[in-house]
Amino acid sequence: MDADELLLKYKSGTRDFTAILLCEANLSRANLSQANLSQAILSITNLSGANLSEVNFSHAKLNVARLSGANLTGACLDDAILNVANLIRADLREASLINASLIRAELMRSDLSQALLMGANLSEADLREANLRQANLEQVNLNGANLTDAVLIGCNLERASLHRACLTKADLRGVNLTNSELRQINLSKANLSGADLRGANLRWADLNGANLSGANLEQARLSGASLCGANLSGANLMNAVLIHADLTQANLINADCTGADLTGSSLTGSKLFGVSRFDLKAEEITCDWIDLSPLGDSNQIQTFSSKEANKFFNATFPTVEISVDSRLGFEAHTILAKIYHYIQQQSSLFNQPPTLEVNSRRTVISFKIESNEQLLSVAYIAILPFRDVNATKNAIEMAIKQLTPETCSQFPVQLSNRIVQLGVEMAQQIRFLSDIRLPQSLHEEIETSTPFFLYPTRTLLKSSSHQNLILHSHAYFGRSLASSPDSSESSESLNNPYLNPKPLDIETLLNFIKGF
Repeated sequence: MDADELLLKYKSGTRDFTAILLCEANLSRANLSQANLSQAILSITNLSGANLSEVNFSHAKLNVARLSGANLTGACLDDAILNVANLIRADLREASLINASLIRAELMRSDLSQALLMGANLSEADLREANLRQANLEQVNLNGANLTDAVLIGCNLERASLHRACLTKADLRGVNLTNSELRQINLSKANLSGADLRGANLRWADLNGANLSGANLEQARLSGASLCGANLSGANLMNAVLIHADLTQANLINADCTGADLTGSSLTGSKLFGVSRFDLKAEEITCDWIDLSPLGDSNQIQTFSSKEANKFFNATFPTVEISVDSRLGFEAHTILAKIYHYIQQQSSLFNQPPTLEVNSRRTVISFKIESNEQLLSVAYIAILPFRDVNATKNAIEMAIKQLTPETCSQFPVQLSNRIVQLGVEMAQQIRFLSDIRLPQSLHEEIETSTPFFLYPTRTLLKSSSHQNLILHSHAYFGRSLASSPDSSESSESLNNPYLNPKPLDIETLLNFIKGF
């Protein structure tokens, strides 16, 4: 059958041309809408400009076929072979190309919006300026493909392979790239805002100038990736691997980097306002300066030496640690939870419950907080359930009173002023917190329950720079008391001024505050 005969049969109403052999034929601008050409062999056939809407090309061979400008809307090309086919400007909206082979196919400016391409092979295909909006490309092979300036908004590329693909300036807003293979991909200046890249392999990727604002990169692998000038504001980088990544002048404002591995990375000039430095792995980083201004406009620059940078980026959560000389039982645990829940309702300082470490001799209650400046304030209310409350509160109030211009005169003016200002701010916070008192019902529960809350305590502060400060330690803390905390020996020690600890050494206190 030749081209003329096929067209005559089509005109007469025939639609079934299954397994037809028609190579190198000229069917340009032909109307074959809704025809059945499954298993047809149409290699090198000219179908440019043809109306092929809703045609069934499943399992057909169209190698090197010319389909430029063809209307293939709603067409079925499942398992079809279109290697090196010319589909420039072809209309493939809502077409199905499941498991189709389009190796080195030319698809420049083609419209594949809402098309189904699951499992298709598009390796080294030319998709420059193609429209793939909301297309399903799950597990597709796009290795070495050229998608420069392509539109892939809302695409599903889950578990797709784009090794060495070029997506420069591509629009990938809201795209799903979870667990995709993106090694050595070129995404420079691409728009990936809101994209889902969880678990994606982006090793040695080029993301220079890319927009990744609000993107989800949790557990993504970005070792050796280049992210110079990339916008990662508000991005989720939890547990991401960025070993030897280049983040020079990247915008990380309000990004979540919890658990991220930045070992050997370059962070010079990065914008880090609102970024927690806790729980990071950041050994051997390169960073001369960072921008800590809220708008990333370089209004607040912090410079570093090599040693200072590693110290800054290897911070730990500031922690208030209250150790109690007794094992926590179930009854005391219940009361303690009630008390801290009540305090949390009165103050925003408790942003999460404490962690508890209980052994046969002692209980350690730890509050992890976001800023060093809140350490004394959190300690002030965390001690409320215990008999040592007044002694600990007094120690905190006395410590803050010592942060004066006179005691700080040994430091450079800028540092001295900062410490004094911190003292003023903490004093204001303590005045507000002093109004928080436990209701009578909770006091009665403490008094009529287990003696856990009567045992000696020690309050330890740990700063983000790994410095420790014992704020208060009862005189009998750590001693093996033969008697209960209600005994005369223990009760006397709580009230004996000669057994109570001396005020904090001013040098120790200032060195601790200076580390903030």
